[in-house]
Amino acid sequence: MDGRPAGGAVRRTYVIERARVAAYAAALGGTAHPAHTDPAAARALGHPDVVAPPGYLATLTADAEDRLLREGAGCTADGAVHRAQTLRHGRPVHAGDTLHATVRVTGSTPLAGRRLLTLESEFLAPDGTWVATTTASLLCPAAVPRGPDRHPLDPTGSEHP
Repeated sequence: MDGRPAGGAVRRTYVIERARVAAYAAALGGTAHPAHTDPAAARALGHPDVVAPPGYLATLTADAEDRLLREGAGCTADGAVHRAQTLRHGRPVHAGDTLHATVRVTGSTPLAGRRLLTLESEFLAPDGTWVATTTASLLCPAAVPRGPDRHPLDPTGSEHP
């Protein structure tokens, strides 16, 4: 079920795919453990399939976060500054898992004329068991004056691109 539950949140369902976990692990370079890419190595450690690296879940919710920012938070990911990310795991995430994520804004604070938002993504197993929560801190872009003499990314009005 994907959509918008009550309370200004975005809900998505994710099926954890072995190939995507392996691609993410490969992007980490030489720091990835074989259990992230090799089912046999994961099983030797007692896991049912490859184990997603802890940061993998934060990448899953990017589309839901963007939608929430556009539609519900009055902010845009374009020009936002990602300030921090925390991850709390209740159990490892494996290829083949189905996870239901709910993304919501849990905080909004003014900072230097901009909005600092806290976005929380809670991941649950199909039976409702908590799996993990990611929390992101984003500084929304400042309102930029637009007009024929100003570049949309340059509020100073200077001539550089």
